[in-house]
Amino acid sequence: MAHKHWPASEAELAQMRRFNQKLAWMPRFKIRNRVTPRLIQALLRVSQKIKRATPAESRVVNGVPVRILRPAGTPKGVVLDIHGGGWVIGNAQMDDALNLGMVRACEVTVVSVDYRLAVDTPVEGLMDDCLAAARWLLTADEFAGLPVFVVGESAGGHLAAATLLTLKQWPDLLKRVSGAVLYYGVYDLTGTPSVRTAGPDTLLLDGPGMVDALRLLTPGLNDEERRQAPLSPLYGDFEGMPPVLMFVGELDPLKDDTLQMAERWPGAEPHLLPESAHGFIHFPVAMAEGVLVYSRRWITGRIAALSTTLEASR
Repeated sequence: MAHKHWPASEAELAQMRRFNQKLAWMPRFKIRNRVTPRLIQALLRVSQKIKRATPAESRVVNGVPVRILRPAGTPKGVVLDIHGGGWVIGNAQMDDALNLGMVRACEVTVVSVDYRLAVDTPVEGLMDDCLAAARWLLTADEFAGLPVFVVGESAGGHLAAATLLTLKQWPDLLKRVSGAVLYYGVYDLTGTPSVRTAGPDTLLLDGPGMVDALRLLTPGLNDEERRQAPLSPLYGDFEGMPPVLMFVGELDPLKDDTLQMAERWPGAEPHLLPESAHGFIHFPVAMAEGVLVYSRRWITGRIAALSTTLEASR
């Protein structure tokens, strides 16, 4: 399916360009060793302890910690959220602001996975954690009958796509997933063309080091082995997969990951954002807010359509 160019006004484009000028002065995210991610993770936890905590339920399901945010009333659906962070940093709490916005706008429960990180665990272990959490959610009595959505960002987009592909082993569980929303995911661990040609002027990410960083995640494998699905979701079989909403920025080295994946995924709705770098949904700009509003409306619309279909069949 051909991607859609996100309709941005001149004022929105100018705002994004100004923000990109600030990004250009910031250090790039690099995965070169295991020490730096541990340091960043420690700082993240300290900052989270200082901030006022969001009311949330912590639980361990199938051996995997999850963080649950619930709406004030009866939930109309449930979202499995998989956070980003290059597989080596981040946690479920990091997505609280985004997830609270979804809880309120869509009236859903959000279950965010606190998967292990690749500083101590092979990336396959992270995939196992996300799959275990998904299987729990899809069989839990408390969510029975509710539409299920899977949301993933960056490395979380990779883990979300890998989870959905692996769920094909349990067709009845996969059928329960009503849709997915994936933001600028990594779908080829050998590097798509836009990753392999990324230069030093890449914003937020270290363009020249990205291919080596992907190899660090999969030690002992050659490129042919790295291309096997679900490790590299791009090479999976997407027949029977739920509808997916996809976003990526035109300045993101991971652009080709999303655009190539959308070509393979039936029912994909991919959007390419002008002047946008990796991570844009966190930027304090109008275009980012527009994407989040669109994503929440997409989920709300699917919930409404499913409810109408269910009522008509009674």
